[in-house]
Amino acid sequence: VQLQASGGGLVQAGGSLRLSCAASGGTFSTYGMGWFRQAPGKEREFVATISWSGGSTATPNSAKGRFTISRDNAKNTVYLQMNSLKPEDTAVYYCAASRSGYGVSSSSLYDYWGQGTQVTVSS
Repeated sequence: VQLQASGGGLVQAGGSLRLSCAASGGTFSTYGMGWFRQAPGKEREFVATISWSGGSTATPNSAKGRFTISRDNAKNTVYLQMNSLKPEDTAVYYCAASRSGYGVSSSSLYDYWGQGTQVTVSS
């Protein structure tokens, strides 16, 4: 399975970005999908997850009310809509796929990872 993340960039604080992650080479509609991020010098951090059907989603408190994960199984794509961005959201954002099908927050439960897309939020 190959995952290609895109949509990152430079945005001012308070702005919005939508990240996309296109999957190929597998059965996307059966995978749980997640977004993680990693800032320089910090550990990888859970951002959002969605189950195979899209019926279950989860985000950490730091993202609640600002970040929304969604998916389009017909397009083999998962999205992360990020609003009200803050400088502390600056990081490389990674998408990942879990063969379990569940939306899970632990990075160890993901089987496939994309290459990451840089998000920079200026103050």
